[in-house]
Amino acid sequence: MGKKRVPAVDGMFTMDTNKPTLLGGRSKASGSYYFPKELAGNDPRSVWDNERDEVPLSRTGKVWSYTTADYPPALPYIIASEPFTPFVIAAVELTKENMVICGQMMPGIGISDMQIGMDVQIALDVLYEDDDCEYMVWKWEPVFEES
Repeated sequence: MGKKRVPAVDGMFTMDTNKPTLLGGRSKASGSYYFPKELAGNDPRSVWDNERDEVPLSRTGKVWSYTTADYPPALPYIIASEPFTPFVIAAVELTKENMVICGQMMPGIGISDMQIGMDVQIALDVLYEDDDCEYMVWKWEPVFEES
């Protein structure tokens, strides 16, 4: 039997391995979306009043911008293996929510694989593990067309 899979950070995404979803907030007053749910955001109509519903956000979006992390980020980033392996970071637009969410691309996706406007979706990956658990995080991955 494998290790138990648990979120590295509770409340940010679902643990559905086939169709994980980011969990955001939606203001009852303005209808604005937030990720993470508690983020104040920059919506001038927003007032922090705890009147937000937790909502699943769109699973797919389009790459708005991208870059690479060619050196290890500062703490609390966890370097899972040495030497550090560079990775791609994508800013992804969720059309329905009218927002952009930045996140890491899945391992194996290089800067040469990226294009502005490409379709991506949420996926789960192991951040680190201990004797009992694999600690999972969400990342972006390209949407592959089924033939």
